[in-house]
Amino acid sequence: MVVPIERPREDEELRRAVARGVAYLAARQNPDGSWDGDYGGPMFLLPMYVAAFHAGRREIPASQRRRMVQYLRNVQRADGSVGLHAEAERGCMFTTVLCYVALRLLGQAEEEPTVARMGRWIREHGGALGAASWGKLTLALLNLYPYEGLHPVTPELWLLPYAAPVHPGRLWCHCRQVYLPMAWLYGRRAAIEEDGLVRALRREIYAAPYESIRFEEHRDTLYPGDRLVPPSWLMRPVNLATGLYERLRPAALRRRALEKILEHIAYEDRATSYIRIGPVNAVLNTFVHLFAGDGPAIERSFEALEGYLCQGHDGVKMNGYNSCALWDTAFAVQSLLAAPSEVVPDGVLERAHGYIRDNQVLEDLPRDAGHFRHRCRGGWPFSDRAHGWPITDCTAEGLKSALALEPRVRGPVPEELLAAAVELILSFQNPDGSWSTYERKRGGDWLELLNPSQVFADIMVDYGHVECTSACVQALVRARGRFPGRFEREIEGAVRRGQRFIRARQRADGAFEGSWAVCFTYGTWFGVWGLIAAGASPSDPAVRRACEFLESRQNRDGGWGEHHTSCLERRYVPHAESQAVNTAWALMTLVRAGRRDSPAARAAARFLARRQQPDGDWPREAMVGVFNKTTLINYENYRRYFPIWALGLCG
Repeated sequence: MVVPIERPREDEELRRAVARGVAYLAARQNPDGSWDGDYGGPMFLLPMYVAAFHAGRREIPASQRRRMVQYLRNVQRADGSVGLHAEAERGCMFTTVLCYVALRLLGQAEEEPTVARMGRWIREHGGALGAASWGKLTLALLNLYPYEGLHPVTPELWLLPYAAPVHPGRLWCHCRQVYLPMAWLYGRRAAIEEDGLVRALRREIYAAPYESIRFEEHRDTLYPGDRLVPPSWLMRPVNLATGLYERLRPAALRRRALEKILEHIAYEDRATSYIRIGPVNAVLNTFVHLFAGDGPAIERSFEALEGYLCQGHDGVKMNGYNSCALWDTAFAVQSLLAAPSEVVPDGVLERAHGYIRDNQVLEDLPRDAGHFRHRCRGGWPFSDRAHGWPITDCTAEGLKSALALEPRVRGPVPEELLAAAVELILSFQNPDGSWSTYERKRGGDWLELLNPSQVFADIMVDYGHVECTSACVQALVRARGRFPGRFEREIEGAVRRGQRFIRARQRADGAFEGSWAVCFTYGTWFGVWGLIAAGASPSDPAVRRACEFLESRQNRDGGWGEHHTSCLERRYVPHAESQAVNTAWALMTLVRAGRRDSPAARAAARFLARRQQPDGDWPREAMVGVFNKTTLINYENYRRYFPIWALGLCG
């Protein structure tokens, strides 16, 4: 009997929460119309940046150095170690050693308390010999680990015909673009000169005297905290074979391979305005130019690296991309469109549309096939046009936003470019109906047996993902209405195949597993929205089971909280507290599935309204972004627009 009295008051509270959230979000819009923010969290990025500046004899400004040191202090764990990411529950030798070296390169003394505790942890846990492979290679560049202690990164693979199943062009592009410069650096045995600091660090990061260590016996030595993805049975014979080849390789063939790699590196540099696909290959390409002595490329490399730095609340860090502006802006637009139009300030959507319009990729790259690049005209990157790598779901979200804003703005995206986005999305679809990230899947799943990283899962192939598939299905369905009679057959077939893929990925418990955020709340949101966009009804058994899965995980306070270990363990692991972003994803799923007025949805909406701060923001909580199942990454704005979107859909 109380409900009829309380419901109007509750609805008014939700509307006020949306209005406050919109006002706060709108106030944080950049002058260019975008939103972006802190995209840090992986703890190997900033040390690699510092290493490149040290190798290039570049001075990091004192104010930046202080804030970098502050960040490394803030992420240090109580035992002295540093995790793979900023919220890891255990230390990782890979990142602890690199952070230790970074602190010393930033001018911190060995006796400084943070450095001393880190050094003790390193030595007490076996020293740098236990670092994962990326850590050992970075140390080798700094002359802190000899190359004979590494398994070969064979440059000659780049000379194979593309038909070869192990050709690097078949790898996921992030993997391909990281191991490209690694192969050149390994082939050249690139290392800075030994000096007093190098000798001191050799003493500090090993548990035994450096000169006494037989490094070739420690290629597989690994601290347990770095063994997140144990090597497969195939790695041992492959490493033996590549090691034998390394002893017998013809010098002329090595020179040809290194020249081929340099040509591919130069192509990546030009295609991305020296930003590169991500921070790791941005740093490694910079190292290549340093050791190759290419002056103009060195200058442009260091200039571009500056774009990866982030002034975070906890210090200066290195972001996982040059920015997340397009991704954030597309989601912010859709959240604002879900809110009542009268609470959205004038000009906000017009400016956001301007950013989306102006950062669509306009041209395909020359000689793209020979450099293993998919076509790109009409796509949207994660960040901006200069970056130049379109992504399937970024293109889909950009297209959805552009189409939704088209009747509301001046100067909409030209029709031929909207059509180019549709054509690009269609070209991205895999034969199994899925969409991967940057390109179609090119290699077999068996290539994952050759994953040498030890700390990252599923890096070898561009797999199909529920999130990418759902986003592309949603975009194509919306585009079908924009282009009546055009693309009709192609879109119908693509949506049908995409729906089949999504259905096949539903687990027995009703959930969908996410790949790019934590984890089942995220994946289930995309799974359900994709099915409904493709024509499923709320009564569809797959939709019903997904909602029942979510409702069974709802906390007593009305929220959902999912722990990041869900990603690696591949089962729902509850967080100790409900989280606003997980709750928003779950609520959006229930609303789209026709359960807006269910007790679970109403309780979730109340949780989000209560959780909101007086200024309209939501509190900073656990990071929810993730990549390759092991590494958390921050999306600063997720807590700002997803709750608005969820509450707006409840109105």
